[in-house]
Amino acid sequence: MSQSKVTIGLVNPKSPINMGAVLRAAGCFQVNSIHYTGERYDRAMRFQTDTKKTALHIPLIGVTSLIENIPESHCLVCVELVEGATPLPEFKHPQNAYYMFGPEDGTLSQTTIDRADAVVYIPTIGCLNLAAAVNIVLYDRLAKSPLNITSNELIRQSRDTNNRVKI
Repeated sequence: MSQSKVTIGLVNPKSPINMGAVLRAAGCFQVNSIHYTGERYDRAMRFQTDTKKTALHIPLIGVTSLIENIPESHCLVCVELVEGATPLPEFKHPQNAYYMFGPEDGTLSQTTIDRADAVVYIPTIGCLNLAAAVNIVLYDRLAKSPLNITSNELIRQSRDTNNRVKI
């Protein structure tokens, strides 16, 4: 099986703190690129909290239309609280996915939902913020993948330099 590809699409994100957390999640979960629309993030970028400098390694691309920038090999997966959507625990992630998230203060358009290959929701009481939703979806993808994620070598590579605790 070939290497899977993951792109995150964000509709007009506004919070630099959320974007910093999205960038960090993208690095931790090996996202290939992030696309975003709107001008709010560009104005807030100087306040971003990307402590791992992920934007230097993962393309962060401003676009006018997310739909027009979905790679041909990717399935569009909208993540939104939409009646009739599939609960994330029941969802089977496609090999190549373009996960699209709505704005923190809005929703994805009906046109986008109609274009989606799948629409999923995270079964919570109330809605999550953008960064939390991205982290949960990417973790769910990893947890359901066939990757070997149970090694001490991964822990040694991933932990902070101040952490040398062992069992």
